[in-house]
Amino acid sequence: MIDRIETVAQAELPVDENLVIQKHRLMPEGISVSALEKEGKRIAVVTGIHGDELEGQYVCYELAGRIRREQEKLAGIVDIYPAMNPFGIDSITRGIPAFDLDMNRLFPGNRNGDMNEYIASEILNDMEGTALVLDIHASNIFLTEVPQIRINEEHKEMLVSIARKANVDFVWVHGASTVLESTFAYSLNSRGIRTLVVEMGVGMRITRAYGDQLVDGIFALMSELGIWKDKFTAKHEPVVSNDEKGQDVYYLNAEVSGIFMKEKNHGTMVKQGDVIGVIVNPLTGKLLSEVKAPGAGWLFTIREYPVVDEGSLMGRILREEAYAGSEVQG
Repeated sequence: MIDRIETVAQAELPVDENLVIQKHRLMPEGISVSALEKEGKRIAVVTGIHGDELEGQYVCYELAGRIRREQEKLAGIVDIYPAMNPFGIDSITRGIPAFDLDMNRLFPGNRNGDMNEYIASEILNDMEGTALVLDIHASNIFLTEVPQIRINEEHKEMLVSIARKANVDFVWVHGASTVLESTFAYSLNSRGIRTLVVEMGVGMRITRAYGDQLVDGIFALMSELGIWKDKFTAKHEPVVSNDEKGQDVYYLNAEVSGIFMKEKNHGTMVKQGDVIGVIVNPLTGKLLSEVKAPGAGWLFTIREYPVVDEGSLMGRILREEAYAGSEVQG
């Protein structure tokens, strides 16, 4: 098996330093890259676009280790990109430090542009020939998410069927108005390179159980594409919401400022009026507000960070009828 680190892009920095974007390539020996790409046997696992989203770091580690342990089953190319924004990861910063830029707003980039535009352009070009890309994100430090794939309605026809096999809990098809065309995933999907955006866990943390679940999903996808010789089937059948009009999800917002303590865990079913959590005042010892479910459904996002301001997002609930409709569609 070929097992090597390759440079995707680099740029000179002051004080004799370099910004280097690297990938870990694993592939069988004795067959060319072009031949495998022609057969659709190349998958890319990308994470670290936002430096404070660390869930994907464990996925990269575990995926490479499992492939090495059973390398005789590898029949295609697996490219692992753990740090698209390496300085952001080093400093636990969402954007690119010193530039105050969100890297996920720079694509498709510009080879003749400034350093960051050039890097974005080179990253995108390196994806050419890939059959499937997983763009792994975490939530921010404030919220915890169940493992899910979010799909722009413009690309649902080419993505929903493959997303179902990724071993996540939820596939959320949302309206195009919520998507920025300058994102990594949108740029690739617009080029016809299937790209799934994964959201899971919480910012600045690693949820190992979610990472293991997604790695299983990656092997299921690799099996589907003929990259992995063993039959590997996802254990989780996801809830699928075609929420193109933005009507399937309740958004819970804080009515007051204070300290939030959750009463329900994400991934559970709730009824209308159920208390999701409470907001309290530690100084006075008083209960300020109860965060209640406005309707029945599936709580797939919950507030993790306890300090809240009026208007803060506290959670998201997929409406019961949308959840039930997904089960019927199967």
